[in-house]
Formats: sequence, structure tokens, C-alpha cells
Amino acid sequence: MKKRLPPLNWLRSFEASARHLNFTLAASELHMTQAAVSQQIKGLETKLGCALFKRLPRGLELTDAGRAYIPGVRESIEKLALVTDEVFGKERSHTLTVRVNLVFFNTWLAPRLADFRNQYPDIDLRFTSNIWVAGTDKEADVEICYGKGQWTNCFSDRLTWDRLIPVCSPTLLDGQLPPADPSELPNYTLLHVIGYEEGWGFWLNQLGYCNIDPSQGIHFDSLMTGMEMAAQGHGVALSRTSLAANMLENGRLIAPFEQTVSTVESFYLTTPKDKPIRAHVDAFRQWIIDQAQQASPGQV
Repeated sequence: MKKRLPPLNWLRSFEASARHLNFTLAASELHMTQAAVSQQIKGLETKLGCALFKRLPRGLELTDAGRAYIPGVRESIEKLALVTDEVFGKERSHTLTVRVNLVFFNTWLAPRLADFRNQYPDIDLRFTSNIWVAGTDKEADVEICYGKGQWTNCFSDRLTWDRLIPVCSPTLLDGQLPPADPSELPNYTLLHVIGYEEGWGFWLNQLGYCNIDPSQGIHFDSLMTGMEMAAQGHGVALSRTSLAANMLENGRLIAPFEQTVSTVESFYLTTPKDKPIRAHVDAFRQWIIDQAQQASPGQV
């Protein structure tokens, strides 16, 4: 029995139209006219005997049949593009898009990237930031996220095994000396970072300092900003050991206490489950896992 396989051009028009929910935008991407895309969609619907889109006054909406059909079509097109690139393409055409937490990029990833570029000079890199932004970036090949690694739509590889560590400048504003003991923290400005479950309240409770108000101080949306303010003497920030390492080593920050607390949250490399893992993506994944192993021997 002959299989009902529609023409590839029809499927490409369907995939682009489903992604944009607009024939005009799909046509622009495919370098076709809007009429040609619309005609190909009609041909596909006729062949399948089912409507794939609802035509609305402003744009399109997938029908139930269209929503059920698009994952398989998209995966097939991506796999065909992948095998075509592997057999006939050039490695230099690969661009790796990494969506990454800004503080992790600045303090952990950026100092190590020279090694990756030396090993894989033909892989072009593109980085985008994900500062507490919900949702995923469909264009990203991988994403580095902070959390507990429990994301159902992606594979996750743990990159850090941190401890919570208070940090501050060797000399604070107005010549104030660093605190000698956590019990002195009420006399200092606490620097907070929005978005972390394990903040000052968690650290103080874990060590038994429940009488200290954990809410006073200044709040930021990035640990990078919090650590910079700490380095400039504005107060005491609660950092992660993997992120504070460079600033502690160069002396911009010090750790005034010996007490630290293990974190449950960590940085993870996440890879979408609904995308085939291409060779250059897997190369980056293996490289960054090796780097994490070197940073935390025996943990990965």
C-alpha cells in the first residue's frame, strides 16, 4: 500500500506557518509569496482530508489535528536537516546558542571558554541571558539554569556543588571592618538576591541565628550585582562558592566567617527533550561536564 507522504515543500510551509501562526511571516522566512504558502497549505489539507488551521481575522490558530500533526512534522524536518548537514554540510556552519544565567556566565563560564574555543574552533557561539525570565528560548540549543534539576521537558546535567558563603569587602564603607561573627550581622546591611529559595533567612536558620532579621537590607535581581555591591563595601552578600571563587582569589571579596551551608539548588545544563542532540551541541555538553568535574572532583 502506498504511503500518504505529502510533498516536503508543503510540510515546510506547514511547519513555518504553525510556528509563526501567520502565512505572511512564514512566506518571508521561506522566501516565497504569501499566496504560494497559502496554496501549499490548502494542498496539504486536501491531501490529508482535514483542516490544519483555523483562519482568524488576525492570524491563524492550529486545529486539534494540526496540533497533533506538527510535532512529528517538525521532528522529521529537523532530522532531515541534521543528516543533510552531517553528510554534506560544513562544521563551520554550526552555531551553538546557549541561554545562560548572567552571574554564572561572568564568574564561571567565561573564564573557561578559551579552552572550548581552542578545542572546537569551528563551532560558532551565541549567548543569551535568562535573568529570572520564565519559559524557554526555542532558539537555544542548551540552557544553564539554577534550581533543583527537576524540569520535565529537558535533560539536566548538574554543574555545581555549592555551599552558601557570606562575602564582603575587606573594608566596608566608612571604614567599617567586616563582621567577626554572624551574631554581628544586625549591624551590617544584608545584600539579597531575588529568585533564590536559599537566601539569608535559610542560612541564618540553618546555623541557629533565628533571632536575626533576615529581611533588612538591599535587594537585587542578580547575584552579580549583589557581589559587586559587596565588593564596593555596601554590605554582606550571600554568595555560592563556585561563583565567588574568582573574587575571593583576587581579594576583592573575603569570606568573614568559617560557617557555610550546603545548597540544594545548583546550576544545571539543560537540553530540550524535543530536539535531536546535534554533534556540536553534544560536544559542548561533554566539554562543560568535564569542566564541572575538574571544578568539583568526584561530584559529577
